[in-house]
Amino acid sequence: MSLEILQSGLLSTIQDQGRYGFQKYGIIKSGAMDLYAHRMANILTGNPDDEATIEMTLLGPTIEFTEDAIIALTGGNLSPKISGQSIPLWRPVYVKAGAKLEFGAPVSGCRTYMAAAGGFKINPELGSRSTYLKAGIGGVGGRALKENDELAINQSKQIESIILDGSDAKAIPAGWYIKPYYSGRGKIFRYIEGREYDWFTEDSKTGFEENEFSITSQSDRMGYRIEGPSLRLKEQRELLSEAVGFGTIQVPSGGQPIILMADHQTTGGYPKIGQVISDDLPMLAQLKPGEKIKFVKTNLTEAQKLYIQREKEIDFIRLMVKDKHKKGVL
Repeated sequence: MSLEILQSGLLSTIQDQGRYGFQKYGIIKSGAMDLYAHRMANILTGNPDDEATIEMTLLGPTIEFTEDAIIALTGGNLSPKISGQSIPLWRPVYVKAGAKLEFGAPVSGCRTYMAAAGGFKINPELGSRSTYLKAGIGGVGGRALKENDELAINQSKQIESIILDGSDAKAIPAGWYIKPYYSGRGKIFRYIEGREYDWFTEDSKTGFEENEFSITSQSDRMGYRIEGPSLRLKEQRELLSEAVGFGTIQVPSGGQPIILMADHQTTGGYPKIGQVISDDLPMLAQLKPGEKIKFVKTNLTEAQKLYIQREKEIDFIRLMVKDKHKKGVL
């Protein structure tokens, strides 16, 4: 045993980068909502990008470490503390056996990711450790983490190489950190035109960009329902169900859009006015009900450039962190 869940929090699940190759059978991809934060947590702890992490939403769990571990917390700031000591995000933290990780009020964002050096000992289902709650697969029994759950952590060479400073503290954060690229970003989300973009009236297309939309309480890992000006079609038309993805913006007959998220269905039959670009999905995943957003149109070429640029930055961060790990000094 390496850690125990003392209190479950609001919603804490095991996630990785998702379950690929099964959507043609109606099995969703799932995976981390904020894929950037998930990957960074793993990079900071020396894990492969696709190692499983714990995704914690709004109200984090209470976790007791029964063995020494190196962890990293990324994503939203849910006021983490270890044995009363405030813990910074976006850096490795050496945690000693007996320490308790707790969370307080959300300061920014709504989802925190915790990786542990070596990764969690969880068997994959259909090639992934991601929890899909509605199907009851992945993670720990296909469900959210609950009180008394125990998670083992694989042995890591990283923890053996760390040189401690002799501190009696239960948690020792690294003296270095990474700054997330979406830090300080506003609530403007870029999108490219959806396949049915030209089905919408000119007023609807203009209103989609000129007005704010609010995230409603009817939002979850499957999709965000947003409220704003009603979006209307030029004429009523039938649409066969077709593939949809993370960030697809569908518009049901009521005119209020739905942004599909990590647990989105494999196909959809509503007209698609747009697709949020990949570069903005992590920031979208950190939104809470009640927050307001705006949309601005871009094009596929620009979206691809931004994606490539972000991947290059992640590769650079990975090399820099690997160099820090080789030195073995927090």
